[in-house]
Parts: sequence; C-alpha cells; structure tokens
Amino acid sequence: MMDIVKAGIAAGFIFCIAFGLFRYLAVCKRKRFDPMDEMEGRDFELFCARLLEKNGFTEVRVTKESGDYGIDILAEKEGVTYAIQCKRYTAPVGIKAIQEAYAGRDYYDRMVGAVLTNEYFTTPAVKAAQKLKILLWDRGYLEEMMENDM
Repeated sequence: MMDIVKAGIAAGFIFCIAFGLFRYLAVCKRKRFDPMDEMEGRDFELFCARLLEKNGFTEVRVTKESGDYGIDILAEKEGVTYAIQCKRYTAPVGIKAIQEAYAGRDYYDRMVGAVLTNEYFTTPAVKAAQKLKILLWDRGYLEEMMENDM
C-alpha cells in the first residue's frame, strides 16, 4: 500500500513539473525577447531608418521628434518617395497610425505613406489602410528586412 502512495505522489509531482514547464514555454512563445521590442520610440525610429538604408532605401531621414505631422522617416527607393510612421508597440496597431501616415504623406508631398511596426495591425486598421492606400509593414516585414541585413 505504501508503494502505491509513493508512486502516486511521484506521478503527481512529475505531472506538476511537466505542466509548469508546458505553461512556461507557452508564455515564452507568446512573449518576444527581441531587443527591438524593448527600445524607446526614438531608438526604434533610428533602428528602422538604418534597416531601411540597408534594404536599398536612399535619402533616409528621421524627422524631428515633435511637430513631425505623424511621420517619423522620409525615404526614397527606386524613384518612389515614402513617408513612414514607426510604431513600437506591445499590442496591435490601430487606425490612428494609419490616419497619421495618411496626413503626413500629403504634408510631406510623398508618393507613398506607410506604417512600420514591431507588431501587427487591427482589422479596422487594415481596412482603413486599404481605403486610404497606406502600406502596412508589420513585424513579419520588419523581420524579413532584418534577415536581408544579415
């Protein structure tokens, strides 16, 4: 009888450890431990500007920190001019960023407006971007640019 109790306790202990490890790994998978996710806003803008340059954009210029009319980076690639809004967020990016890119594109008289983020976009943001013709460069796009940089 004592062996059965010991075996039950051991099995319960192993189950608890396995369950705890499973939960830990699930949380780690959801959390990102990428340095860009820890950057301050301005550092993220500078990081994105360098990444754009390394991916063939020219005339890359980071705008001033305030009064930038919603645009963080001005750039050009293959004769096309861009006004880019950068968003380093911890949640999906919403409509406001799309509106800023739309207004800033016109203010800076650029051909293309874009939002570049370390996250993804909400469904309403995607719909607004389609309507306003704003490019959405999400985490996947950013990671592709980072791979091209290597």
